Amino acid sequence: MPLPFLTADRTFEAASESPLPFDDRERWRRPYRPGPGRVGGAALWLLLSSFVLFAAVLIALTGSASSAGVVLGLALTVIACALRMLRMGVWVSAHGLRHVSFLVTRTVPWQRVISVRTAQQPVRWLGLPRTVQGQALTLVRKDRPTEDTAPLLTTHGLDFLNRPVAFDRAADTVEAWAAEYGRNV
Repeated sequence: MPLPFLTADRTFEAASESPLPFDDRERWRRPYRPGPGRVGGAALWLLLSSFVLFAAVLIALTGSASSAGVVLGLALTVIACALRMLRMGVWVSAHGLRHVSFLVTRTVPWQRVISVRTAQQPVRWLGLPRTVQGQALTLVRKDRPTEDTAPLLTTHGLDFLNRPVAFDRAADTVEAWAAEYGRNV
């Protein structure tokens, strides 16, 4: 029985010239993976929402529909918060740079970006008021002073805590996008 996938007898199939789906520069993409703390936290929130959904079903079967609706609304709110937590971060495309926080999304077109650079400075530890010495990826804009903008990424954020190599790779990628699209505009 011949196994053609294990032999070198097959003809080499030339790769098509069409771009790969991830090569679309017009789509918004996060140039790094979310950290384990963010993914684990969102997984715990989704686990909690499953229990709340189960409670909503039990309340609907045994109690009133209005109280089941309230509990269902609570579960949907928890699910929305978990999904928003996964969406947080820095996103780039050919249109500009997008900083997604929990409640606010800010998009800066490349025309307004002067530079994106890494700086050694005090940064917030996991977004809390406590500051520690670390690195931050900062955005310098034409229409605002440097001190007025919050850092895009930090070494002590939820995505890069105890992952300095991942921070360096993400910062280099965002800086490369800024260098490529900032000067082309």
